[in-house]
Amino acid sequence: MKSEKKFSRRAEARPDELLDAAMAVFAEQGFAGAKMEDIARRAGVSKGTVYLYFASKEALIEGIIQRAVAPIASGALPQLAAFEGDPRLPITMLLKTIAGLLSDPAKLAIPRLFLREGMNIPGMADIYRRDVLDKAMPVLTGLVERGVASGHLRAVDPDLTVRSIVGPLIAHVALSEIFGIRPEDGLALDRLIDNHIDILFGGLAAERSDGTP
Repeated sequence: MKSEKKFSRRAEARPDELLDAAMAVFAEQGFAGAKMEDIARRAGVSKGTVYLYFASKEALIEGIIQRAVAPIASGALPQLAAFEGDPRLPITMLLKTIAGLLSDPAKLAIPRLFLREGMNIPGMADIYRRDVLDKAMPVLTGLVERGVASGHLRAVDPDLTVRSIVGPLIAHVALSEIFGIRPEDGLALDRLIDNHIDILFGGLAAERSDGTP
């Protein structure tokens, strides 16, 4: 019985082990240069075992992206979709959550791979759009719309405002990971988010009756 339970736990952990191995190999060799046997060797399994769980390198990429966004997709996004009130609080929490995730080198490796090789990986842009953007952007747009309607935000274009919310973070990571341009103390995501929020909310806040934001 104990051996059966151990085998069951091992089988349940296998997909994550394969995804970890795939991400490491993709980071080292690039997507085009990586082979399924390299991933199998890194994971300590046979190539057949990799194919048992993932039919291709593209399937591994999809699994990596889905696993990375799962905490936000299942946690933060439903809360944002249901939020009523001043949207600046949940926007702040979301940006800080993303910054916290990207502070983990293993999590940062995913957008780094996308930025450096996204156009060379078949279907990666479609996967990222379906699993990330198509879920997050409508929720953020609705949050801004409700903020405008409730008077917490000035009358801005919600769709374009979402781009202003996420755009600086994307640009910051792109500057760092594609061009090697980053602050002296590294990626400095916490400082970036604090600075971004200060500028963003200074422009978004609705004026009070005395003319102040």
